[in-house]
Amino acid sequence: MFLSPEELAELTRKTQHRAQKRVLDALGVTSRVRPDGSLVVSRAHVEEVLGTKNGAKVHEIEPNWEAARA
Repeated sequence: MFLSPEELAELTRKTQHRAQKRVLDALGVTSRVRPDGSLVVSRAHVEEVLGTKNGAKVHEIEPNWEAARA
């Protein structure tokens, strides 16, 4: 439902809430600030914005080894 504090830190590579908010804003990820300053971020929104909606994995492009052998 929502990103855990650990997931948020991993995504933003920041531990301070203000810094996390700046990174999320730059990525186009909507977040809400709790009264204590921590952030609430929807997992579904992050997946949609970053292209992993519906649990699809982001695939890395690999060389076509067959073409290289020819």
